[in-house]
Amino acid sequence: MTGGHAITPETVSLRILAGGGMAGVWADLKPRFEQTSGHRLDLFFATTPNLIQEATSGRPFDAGIVPADVMQDPAARARFAPGATMEVARAGIGVAVRSGAPKPDIGTCEAFKTTLLKASSVATVPESATGYAIARVFERLGITEQMKSKTKAQPGPAQVVAIVASGEVELALFLVNVLTTPGLDVVGPFPPELQEDVVFAAALSADTKKASAAQALLAYLESPAGVAIIRSKGMTPG
Repeated sequence: MTGGHAITPETVSLRILAGGGMAGVWADLKPRFEQTSGHRLDLFFATTPNLIQEATSGRPFDAGIVPADVMQDPAARARFAPGATMEVARAGIGVAVRSGAPKPDIGTCEAFKTTLLKASSVATVPESATGYAIARVFERLGITEQMKSKTKAQPGPAQVVAIVASGEVELALFLVNVLTTPGLDVVGPFPPELQEDVVFAAALSADTKKASAAQALLAYLESPAGVAIIRSKGMTPG
């Protein structure tokens, strides 16, 4: 108490680097955190290469909740506080078709390979953590060359959803939590032998002047309320 009045925490605006695969989580989490904490969130959504570029651009930010691939880039990692990162959420990769379209067989590695080779086109985001994982799957199946002409590269998750929902592209390949959306029917996850979870990790910026508020956001992500939101959006909490 000072002069008979309680000291209230300073309300700040936090600039957060965020992986686009968690956009659905943030749609619920952002307003709830803002209401609970009084702080404001300015979310910069991008794919892995663009998040690395933004982190190393010199533009200030307060924290990142980003694909772990971002933290594996030495230049980007240097822009975050040292020490262990916090695993926030993970999600597997799956296949979806336009709502009402027949669902192909992806139940085994061989069936999945056949489905991919028969597909007229697939949509994904090659320049993203998910895209890198999908490329490794194509390589393991020995179909990298065959898939090049079929792959309709998209700049972000929302465009993958839109182009398949419109019927322009046959299959969507992306994080299952992103594909669970109106306009698409999820066929299922990649076969277990081929599955690669994409992990989202959090850390404070090395240069944030708002560490207390940024740490409050990370704590909220681990709280029962944050975990419930993550789980409700089809992701596995960290």
